[in-house]
Amino acid sequence: MANHKSSLKRIRQEQKRKLHNRYYAKTMRNAVRKLRATTDKAAATAMYPAVQKALDKLAKVNIIHKNKAANIKSKLAHYIAKLA
Repeated sequence: MANHKSSLKRIRQEQKRKLHNRYYAKTMRNAVRKLRATTDKAAATAMYPAVQKALDKLAKVNIIHKNKAANIKSKLAHYIAKLA
């Protein structure tokens, strides 16, 4: 267990941040899943900008790596392009 006042505060801050980050990461994963489950091209095209924006925001604040965001966006764009 931590012995310093500052390290106890740091632990409290990290717990809050962890919950916050986990919420947004999970929300993003659900949005990606929802888009991948869509078989209608028009609906998928409409959803894509919102998902792309969420990925960019999470990458900007290092909740996910920027390359991971780029990979997901690329795969989603490829998926949408393949839809008939």
